[in-house]
Amino acid sequence: MKTAIVTGASGNLGQTVIKKFLAEGYNVVGTIIPNDPTPFEINDAKLEKVIVDLMDETGSEKFVQNVIAKYGSVDAVVLTVGGFAVGNIADTKTSDIYKQYKLNFETAYNVARPTFMQMMQQGSGRIFLIGSRPGLGAKDGKGMVAYGLGKSLLFRLAELMNDEARGHNVVTSVLVPSTIDTPQNRKAMPDAKFENWVKAEAIADIIYFYCTDEASLLREPLIKIYNNA
Repeated sequence: MKTAIVTGASGNLGQTVIKKFLAEGYNVVGTIIPNDPTPFEINDAKLEKVIVDLMDETGSEKFVQNVIAKYGSVDAVVLTVGGFAVGNIADTKTSDIYKQYKLNFETAYNVARPTFMQMMQQGSGRIFLIGSRPGLGAKDGKGMVAYGLGKSLLFRLAELMNDEARGHNVVTSVLVPSTIDTPQNRKAMPDAKFENWVKAEAIADIIYFYCTDEASLLREPLIKIYNNA
């Protein structure tokens, strides 16, 4: 049986991805933050929930090693943890950039690095980073300087990992969704055209597809999931 790690397990996307991988027969290990106030209502024998501070590099690496020791391998890793902030150059201090760096890059790197090393050793695996339009291109990052800078590093990380994994069956993908259709986003933008947004279920389906044999020939994917937004 294959094993997937999903960080940010209590989030809208995290819970949806977990449900998809459970439905496909995976063991799933989902991370939640200490004192997470978000309800988490998935109960499944194949799901393990673990409290981890992903900004703690040592703790994150220990978490990954515990997963490997228990399940023997890690086949897929979906890193959904992140944060958002607005602010133009005049409004953005170094401390603001550092906060977004920690939320969007460190939380991903602290899990991606040890799982990447395990996947290289076992000879297979898929890592999924959640990018953003402001991180992909400066023109979409106006007014979101710290956030765009923090997310931009994920694209460079994927390039470096895929270059290092060349010749191996280990692939790091970056997903770039437009607005995800969540209750929170609908409440924040009640006048938007929700049909133009992206369903979390669609993102989960795409992630799973990239883990299948049908997608095994793909390398270095940049996956833009925009719908009509």
